[in-house]
Amino acid sequence: MNYMANGGFRRNPLMRLTLALTLVLLAGFAITMAALYFAKMGFSPESVVDYYRGSNISYRPPRSYQSMLEVTHGHLAMMAMVLLVLTHLVIFLPTRRGAKVAIIVATFGSALFGEASSWLVRFVHPGFALLKVLSFVTLELCLLGLLGALAAFLWRGGNRS
Repeated sequence: MNYMANGGFRRNPLMRLTLALTLVLLAGFAITMAALYFAKMGFSPESVVDYYRGSNISYRPPRSYQSMLEVTHGHLAMMAMVLLVLTHLVIFLPTRRGAKVAIIVATFGSALFGEASSWLVRFVHPGFALLKVLSFVTLELCLLGLLGALAAFLWRGGNRS
């Protein structure tokens, strides 16, 4: 990370290549995350409720405790690592500290609320479906914003002007 903090990555083409390719793969992660979401549900809270609580109309059974536990287990670890990398890199962007804190909190918060809302919809109340939709949209916007800001920073060579 010293390369980012002091701008040394500008003089190291391999570090710039590594960072650029990491951003490409993480952009693919954000795109496939959206594709997986829309393969199962949509922007309507009703589609979220149908996915988690089941639907007689589409012959979909409710999600089981074990299947949700397995998904959550994988999501928590993967999201922690992806968000750690992205938000750690954003620390070096030439912007106000308050903006950095806001994007970091929004990103981790939307990921956490997204996971929690799945459980809340399934086992507490269908009204939490709106939280699931809002968390998904917020997380996607945060990921794309982080990736865009980091790509622009990398493209400019990390100039702080």
